[in-house]
Amino acid sequence: MALTLPFAEATSVGSPILNIAIFAAFVVITLVIVIRVSSGKKTAEQYYTAAGAFSGRQNGVAIAGDYLSAASFLGIAGAIALQGYDGFMYSIGFLVAWLVALLLVAELLRNSGRYTMADQLAYRMRQRPVRTAAATSTVVVSIFYLLAQMVGAGALVTLLLGVTSESAKAWVIVGVGLLMIFYVVVGGMKGTTWVQIVKAVLLMGGTVLITVLVLAKFQFNISDLLGAAADKTGKGEEFLQPGLRYGVSTTSKIDFVSLGLALVLGTAGLPHILIRFYTVPTAKDARKSDRTSSHAWP
Repeated sequence: MALTLPFAEATSVGSPILNIAIFAAFVVITLVIVIRVSSGKKTAEQYYTAAGAFSGRQNGVAIAGDYLSAASFLGIAGAIALQGYDGFMYSIGFLVAWLVALLLVAELLRNSGRYTMADQLAYRMRQRPVRTAAATSTVVVSIFYLLAQMVGAGALVTLLLGVTSESAKAWVIVGVGLLMIFYVVVGGMKGTTWVQIVKAVLLMGGTVLITVLVLAKFQFNISDLLGAAADKTGKGEEFLQPGLRYGVSTTSKIDFVSLGLALVLGTAGLPHILIRFYTVPTAKDARKSDRTSSHAWP
């Protein structure tokens, strides 16, 4: 039997003109920030690691901004909406993952003087096989990772801007990708870090606002909110119990274990997270930044 979802496909959200104005204002503001903080002569160390110019708290908020991506932020919301309790368990995996990065990676990697886990392994083992394996896995994983990121971001932008043509949607996705490339190429690590800080503050502020508004609709009664959500899904109490997605079969149980391992251990190996531990001056600040990012994760 084919799976049908009880959700109608949205074509636009609010006023496209207002959305375009807000989107353009955000792009202009962040571009000004990137250009201003990255102006002047830059060395390789300043370009790739900002020469350790950020405090632990600043870097922690930037790491949270890195993690609050279209793939994770929208994916978790979608997983909870469709899979209930099991979707919520997906989000918990990210919180546990920070313990691995905090206790086993952040300070030790910062003290080693290497930029990535591959650099550390290559230093301890034979360089050529390690770097070949690391480069291959990084490229393969990044392709799938970026596809999800770009499609998610592009789909959200097309929804906000009221774009309906398939060809126009494709160009919007390409445009968003080019804009991200511009941020990174022009701003380097310093400009990218400030953009991530702004992004994290806006997303977390928006999340708090939406949470308050939704709870206010149900008189701040979480039980009524969860009950209404369960009724709307058509799954009833099963929506609030474990096993809706993981646990219905042996294969799904294995899927859950596999997902948990990927979430907990995968975070400790993400290159764009690991390299952030070099944007702070000391290993102590690297550990502090990891604690700050874990507290910022909603």
